[in-house]
Amino acid sequence: MISTRNLTSLPKPDALRRLLQALALLDAILEEEWQYRYYSFNAKWSPTEQMGSMRNGSGDDFFAVFDSSGCFLRGFSHESPMTPWRETPPTIWPGVLDAVPPRFERSLKEPAFHMEDTTFCIWCLAGNSAWSCGPIEFPANEEDPDGSLWMLSALDGNPETYQLFVREYFELEVKLGAISRVFEHEPLSVELLQAFPCSRNFQDVIADAEEIGYPIKP
Repeated sequence: MISTRNLTSLPKPDALRRLLQALALLDAILEEEWQYRYYSFNAKWSPTEQMGSMRNGSGDDFFAVFDSSGCFLRGFSHESPMTPWRETPPTIWPGVLDAVPPRFERSLKEPAFHMEDTTFCIWCLAGNSAWSCGPIEFPANEEDPDGSLWMLSALDGNPETYQLFVREYFELEVKLGAISRVFEHEPLSVELLQAFPCSRNFQDVIADAEEIGYPIKP
């Protein structure tokens, strides 16, 4: 399964961006209120960046920035053994941020990402074929020491993974075929929206799709 100790199955930046856009649209279809959504995506985070995120409402989150440098992803799992709050004052686990390439310095200094609460950080440089993380000595006998296993394994690109998530988080049954259509970035339409158990206004979902950068049927 995907984690900082096994990043080979994590989608490459372009595929990860499409996946996070799909997840954000699916959450927007199923949940009208933004603050209760799990995944979000802002295609116009800055003039040169796009940003996808996950927030579970319990203090755990990740932020993924996509730009010409590649992708920078930082996560925080507040109950993980590597939480900065294991010490007083809080201290990021050695190695987590030590090898981040200078080209991602802007993200390292972004206040919205509250980097002081980081438990894991990974990146993939443009033109590179592999994800990287810092030189970390993980705590012994811990299956998921930094929380990356439960966060990143959800990004396997499998519609069944999201179907299970919806069942547990939103307590909804959503057809696998409908989820797959969004994973494939089928343009948003009334007909696509009707494939989901929701009562959202189509024009409101269009506004969400525009922010996400998800295609809309003319």
